[in-house]
Amino acid sequence: MEDYVALVKYEGNLEEALKKGIDLVGGFGNIESPIIIKPNICADYDRTGYAVTNVNVVESLIKIVLRENRAVPVKIVESNSESKWADEAFEIFGYTRLEKKMKESGFDVSLINLSKSPTTLLKLDGLYFKDLELPEILVRPNYFISLAVAKTHELASITGAMKNLFGLIPRKDHHIYHPHIHEVIVDLNRVVKPDLCIVDARVALKGWMGPKKRKLDTFIVGKNPASVDAAMAKIMELEPKRIQHLAEAEKIGLGSLNPKIVGIKT
Repeated sequence: MEDYVALVKYEGNLEEALKKGIDLVGGFGNIESPIIIKPNICADYDRTGYAVTNVNVVESLIKIVLRENRAVPVKIVESNSESKWADEAFEIFGYTRLEKKMKESGFDVSLINLSKSPTTLLKLDGLYFKDLELPEILVRPNYFISLAVAKTHELASITGAMKNLFGLIPRKDHHIYHPHIHEVIVDLNRVVKPDLCIVDARVALKGWMGPKKRKLDTFIVGKNPASVDAAMAKIMELEPKRIQHLAEAEKIGLGSLNPKIVGIKT
């Protein structure tokens, strides 16, 4: 299928907007079990209300998924970092309540702290990594969804579907990768290439915690992470080719800096 990215206007119904975006890019495709959803939970506080993936968006996505296959296990994953402990952040932002609610309804939905998960060492010829330790769940067959929010970032220029995978690294001292953040982002997306990327751009932030906000009322959906982030950059009035990890990602087939846009025009 051609490299489509859907821009969908949010009009008050999360499930409707997400379903429309997924349909516009050809649906889920072949779903491997389990489904892994990686929200952006970058800290244990959110003074803007838009820096962390809203749990209601995750719940709406899960409901759409489970209508396709009621029995498929769903894993919501995040790791510890300098700015948060994943288990505490799950509790603070309502993910623990969501897990309980889903289990009580008979669905196999669980939270996974990747920093507590068994890991495996991968040999790479990456832009940065030659050896990469990742949780085993990420390298076994799965269907991986990056569910991010739209933000600029001092070090990475933007944080969207691609930068969201930085939170897969199980070690807490993420700062050691900051001098090579663009290369690290590309390597992670090459190893754990998302099957579906969604960016909640209803409100875009300038900075990973704001404070400046811009209301866009848009969801961005696509199959290729660089394509989705290029579309996000454009609606945030940034030039994708000037963002190093997007330019590098395009070179190795992780998407296009000029994807075909379907849905609304902005």
